[in-house]
Amino acid sequence: MSNPQQLRYSKEHEWLSAVEDGVATVGITEHAANALGDIVFVQLPEVGDTITAGETCGELESTKSVSDLYSPVSGEVTEANQDVVDDPSLVNSAPFEGGWLFKVRVSEEPKDLLTADEYTEFSGS
Repeated sequence: MSNPQQLRYSKEHEWLSAVEDGVATVGITEHAANALGDIVFVQLPEVGDTITAGETCGELESTKSVSDLYSPVSGEVTEANQDVVDDPSLVNSAPFEGGWLFKVRVSEEPKDLLTADEYTEFSGS
């Protein structure tokens, strides 16, 4: 398992794409998806919601447990991935591609996001 170098990561196991035109994409890491097991339900923030870095903004339910989804940045949600709502297994099968969760217009980015190498060391993955 490798963590894409171009992404940044939170200690809550979310990833963040580079900001393009003020908007970044958020998902959970392969490490988190594997730890959760088969994801069967995804609750995402709504378009227009204001989210805060480090705060809960959704939920992932697997056959093992229910986990909170945390936002790695502050901003306004511009898009939620309806594909993962309709087929939550995408989060397991393609966490860095089709299994992304939502897009956010970033208003504030915390300074403690990790590089891929730092996240790999942090998570042991």
